[in-house]
This record gives sequence, structure tokens and C-alpha cells, in this order.
Amino acid sequence: MNINKQPLINFGSRQIGGNNPVFIIGEIGTSHDGDLKKAEELIIAASEAGVDCVKFQYVIAHEIIHPKTGNVSLPGGEIPLYEHFIGLERPPEFYRELKRITENNNLIFLCTPFGIESAGNLKQIGVDGFKIASPELNHYPLLKEVSNYPVILSTGVSTLGDTESALSRVSDNTALLHCITSYPAPETEYNLKLIPTLSTIFGVPVGVSDHSKNPLLVPMLTTILGGSIIEKHITLSKNGTGLDDPIAITPEELSLMCKQVRKAEKNEYNETVEELYGLFGKKRVNATMGTGIKRLAPAEVVNYRTTNRSIMAIADIEQGERFTEHNIALLRSEKGLNPGLPPEFYSKILNRKATRIIRSGTGINWDCF
Repeated sequence: MNINKQPLINFGSRQIGGNNPVFIIGEIGTSHDGDLKKAEELIIAASEAGVDCVKFQYVIAHEIIHPKTGNVSLPGGEIPLYEHFIGLERPPEFYRELKRITENNNLIFLCTPFGIESAGNLKQIGVDGFKIASPELNHYPLLKEVSNYPVILSTGVSTLGDTESALSRVSDNTALLHCITSYPAPETEYNLKLIPTLSTIFGVPVGVSDHSKNPLLVPMLTTILGGSIIEKHITLSKNGTGLDDPIAITPEELSLMCKQVRKAEKNEYNETVEELYGLFGKKRVNATMGTGIKRLAPAEVVNYRTTNRSIMAIADIEQGERFTEHNIALLRSEKGLNPGLPPEFYSKILNRKATRIIRSGTGINWDCF
């Protein structure tokens, strides 16, 4: 039984928040490896497990990072991320087919765009709404592009000010997902008491995107703390080649998660807490609930500014050359490149002249103009 009633939004044919059941999203992401057959297996497995929705990621490499990003350390090891993203690129028809298969299995289709092009392509195939990932919370042109649609915004590696700024750029038909931008994310840093705090501050439904490995602790606590949405990465095998496969849960674990979430919705708050104490210990459960005070989690502090979008050179720029949309863009710098100024300065920099030669992949900072 939830401890509070959240505001309500409409998302396609569904309502999220209020007295409605928790909206469960199976995050397939790119675990299909660009293979429709594998994607269909994942969709069917998610449907049989009991989710309401499956989510994908629309990857266009140049919308996300610079080719010079280099190797990035992920749960499966270090990989050349830009080249990996190139290998995951698929035409709009691929996503149209994912949507068809999803809806044939009576699930809601949801997809994350990473830029204007991918968002536009998703509009063309007729989506009901969008999910915006945490690193794009400050991608203001993207937020404007989806502002006429229902939106679910993830708020990992962000401050309250970042979230407020993002919400001011999208429609009122928006929900938030509290999360930790770390893979895997430590459960004990999740600070799930933020769920009612964020809902009260911003007046929107709030749920959790769970990047922890355990299928029960964060989802069950999210449910009894009033969360309206639970998003969890899923995979056919934790040894798969998907970027998130090592931290995702299997169909069997997903089925268990869905059953326990539905059970927690019906049970009394104290009953579920006692059950979790028995499963995980009082100390671990209480640490996962946290304080309800918003701050960057220790596991994600190192990602602030590099995972978020900043202004980067996408071509060599000569001294005296003007900044244009053809030579600068809003990208994640990751760890291999230095970030530039935050996106709110993008329009102010356009048409300014470079004070020196700037190589492609450089973060654009105050000394560049």
C-alpha cells in the first residue's frame, strides 16, 4: 500500500500516478543488439513477466558522443563506445517494427531519443510519448522537440535545479524517474525517500529507474514509498553482449519482481518493510530508503558534467572563425574528453568568434571566444 497519492498524468492509453497501479517498464535498451528476432524474444519475455511497457533506445552515434571519446569503462569492460554505437544504428523501419511487435503483445512502446533526429524519427512512427535519459536532462533543444508529448524524465546525476530547469521546458504531462547514474548502482545510495519529496516539490508523479542488480529491494521499496513507475533493465542473459546486460535482470527475475511489486501494492506498509527486513536486513533496507534529501549519490559524483551534455567542438575551428551549428554541438564528453560550458550558453556562443584554433572534440569554454 502506497504511503502517498501522487499527481496523475496521461501517457497514451494509460494513466500514471494517482491511485493507479505502479507502471512497470522493462528496459530492453539496446540488449537486442540490433536483431529483431532477439528483440521479439525480449518483448515476449517481458510481457509474460507482467510489465506494462517495454522501452528501447534510438541510437544515432553522433547525437550522443564525439568520435574521439575513446574507450569507456562499462560493466562489461572497456569498449570503444562511439564505434559500438555506430554498430547499433538502425533505420526508422527497425523501430517501427519494434513498435508493432510490442503492441501486438499488448504492451506500451516507449523509446529514448538522444537528439533531434532520433526524436523526429520516433514522431514519424507515431509514438505516444518519450523517455528522456538522465544525461539528456540538460539537452534543452531535445526537451523542446518533445515538449508537446507526454514525457518521462530520468533525474540521475542531477541537482534539484537541473530538474526544475528541465521541467520548465516540457509539458505538464510529465513524470520523473529518480535514479543513480552508475552501473551497477549501489542500492544503499538510492535514497528512495526522495520519491515523495520530489513529487511534493514538483507536483508530478515520481518513480525510479533502478540500475541496481537486485530485482526486489529497490522496486519493492519504491512501491511502498509511493512510487508511480518502476523501470528495470532486462536481458535474456547477463553474459550477453548488450551494454547493460551485466547489470540487467533475467526474465525469471523480472517475473518475480512484478509479482512482488503487485503484492506490495496490496499489503500494508509495515508488512512489506518487515518482509524486506527479513530478506535483506534492517540496516541495508533503511540505508536504501535514505534521508529524502536530494544530493548527488557518491557513486555518480564523478559523472557530473561528463555524463551530462555540454558544448563541444564537432569540427576543427580556426582562430577568428564563427561558432555555428555545424562546428559545435551538445554532447556527452564522457571521461576521454574535457566537457565544455553547459547547454544554456549554446545560443549565446553561436556566431561568436574563436579566440584560438580549437580542435574537434574540445569542450568550448570561456577562453575559446
